[in-house]
Amino acid sequence: MSFRSNDTAIDEIVASCNGDLRGAVRALLLINEHLEAELARAYAAAADRGLTERGSSALH
Repeated sequence: MSFRSNDTAIDEIVASCNGDLRGAVRALLLINEHLEAELARAYAAAADRGLTERGSSALH
């Protein structure tokens, strides 16, 4: 997505929801929620392995 303009990406997202702006926002919120949960699991797994110590860049 970094090679496309934000406007193009937005147009494609809205088009994938048949022009329904509320549907597009809902889809993005669900995707964001999924990614946040995935990130939380990654941080938890890293913490279990001692990879989240101060100064560690294991997750960055």
